[in-house]
Amino acid sequence: MRFHRYRPRWVVAVFVALAGLTATILPQAGAAEVVPLAEHNGADCNVQNPGSPSSNSMLPDPFLSNDGSRITAASEWECRRAEIHEQAEQYAYGSKPAPPDSVTGTVSSNSITVNVSDNGRSSSFSASVSLPSGTGPFPAVIVYGGFGADTATIRNSGAAVISYDPFSVGREGTPRNNKQGAFYSIYGNTSSTGLLMAWAWGVSRIIDVIEQSGGNILSADATGVTGCSRYGKGAFVAGAFDQRIALTMPIESGTGGAPIWRGVNSESGAQSLGSAYGEQPWMGDAFGSYTGNPNGLPVDTHEIIGMVAPRGLLIMENPHIDWLAARSGSVAALGGAEVYKALGAEENITYWSAISDGNHCAVRNEWRAPLQNYIQAFLTGNGTPNGQMQIASNKAGNLSQWRNWTTPTLN
Repeated sequence: MRFHRYRPRWVVAVFVALAGLTATILPQAGAAEVVPLAEHNGADCNVQNPGSPSSNSMLPDPFLSNDGSRITAASEWECRRAEIHEQAEQYAYGSKPAPPDSVTGTVSSNSITVNVSDNGRSSSFSASVSLPSGTGPFPAVIVYGGFGADTATIRNSGAAVISYDPFSVGREGTPRNNKQGAFYSIYGNTSSTGLLMAWAWGVSRIIDVIEQSGGNILSADATGVTGCSRYGKGAFVAGAFDQRIALTMPIESGTGGAPIWRGVNSESGAQSLGSAYGEQPWMGDAFGSYTGNPNGLPVDTHEIIGMVAPRGLLIMENPHIDWLAARSGSVAALGGAEVYKALGAEENITYWSAISDGNHCAVRNEWRAPLQNYIQAFLTGNGTPNGQMQIASNKAGNLSQWRNWTTPTLN
């Protein structure tokens, strides 16, 4: 199945709407009607080759186009985003293939099946479904591994929970030259694409099947994604690389997730880039050349956050475990929030690391209210987002130390 391609009127409509949005803008006051989102709305943009990247210890300017000019209008963001998309694939995660030749499957009240064919090869996987009380169709949150997320609050807020086993799509414990799972059955076990992007591909195929299902059980235009720890890394990448995802909620994602790559190697106690790259083939193979020299990367995670903008983003981090690099995470959030600010969507991003419980992947009282608020704003359509920056004082990064660019007012 193939999806809608980007049309300029979508860009214009999105940035005049300051209310919450799903895969289409929610019908709230001030919102504009738009055509449905696609997996990658900037796929038709003419992305210029910027040449070999130069070393830069500061965070790259998210508003600086490959041709050396800075964008000045909101209508230019989609193609600038496409440039970041391509750099992130090439240098960090590996390629996410275009939508496959065929995606079929079923949606029931307790399961989703997915069958994919592309390039003459096929694979299948499934996910379980848990519906909230009430009458559907329901929005849904795809929960990586069924682990670490506050699934009770998700359901109580009116959204279904789709429990997704990412290992069925990209298995951990495999060498880089013999990757396994549904993604690699189609694209080859020596693919240079890392597990995080393979898992994101699986999320996109689940959304394909929901779209095909007719919307009797699950809404085709209101999907979120979440997960904790390695699954938080996965949720972060999935939300960045599929613009149909209305709400992205990574939890304690650590190195390889939200924290800036330029910061983690020097953050006391944080997992290094080399350690994260070697622990599992999460990142794309090309990233291995930069684990000791992240300054050579032309992209960083504040721009991956920018790829999510202006859609809903709730980043939850744990400052009590040094390994998780929460200080670098706060810098990423502050930097990415500048993209939201430029697009007039500051309320659509929340970062929360001010928590009392230091246990890894615990369900926390501090996160319950923002979780409910964002589900209501971006999935059920009966709320307004209340963006916040609740940063733990012991892991508070300083964005001014990491940037030499300013945030434009995009016309």
